[in-house]
Amino acid sequence: QVQLRESGGGLVQAGGSLRLSCATSGRIFASHTMAWFRRAPGKEREFVAAVTWSGERPYYADAVKGRFTISRDGAKNTVYLQMNSLKPEDTAVYYCAGVFGSIVPTSPSNYNYWGQGTQVTVSS
Repeated sequence: QVQLRESGGGLVQAGGSLRLSCATSGRIFASHTMAWFRRAPGKEREFVAAVTWSGERPYYADAVKGRFTISRDGAKNTVYLQMNSLKPEDTAVYYCAGVFGSIVPTSPSNYNYWGQGTQVTVSS
C-alpha cells in the first residue's frame, strides 16, 4: 500500500526557515514524480514544487522560486522541501503528492497519491 507521510511543519517568524519531509512507502518513490502543494485558508490547493524520480528537473512556482528547494533522498525514500525566507503568505497546509512517470504536472488533479498534510504558519 502506498503511503505518504509529511512532517516538519510548525510556527515560524517571517524570514525564518523550515524543512518539510515526506516519507514514502511502497514502490512509489523510484518511479514517480514527487511534488509539494499547499492550501491556504479560503484558497484552492496550489502547486509549490516538484522533482522527477531521477532528481533532475526541479520545478517551482514563481511565488517560491529562489526561496524553496525540493530534493529527494533515494536511500531514505524521502522528499524534502527546504523553505527559507518565509513570508506570512506562505502560511498553509502543505501536502506531499506523487504521480507515476517523469512528467511534472502542476495541477493537483494529475497526482494519484497524497499525504495528510502538515501545517505551516508564518507570523509577521
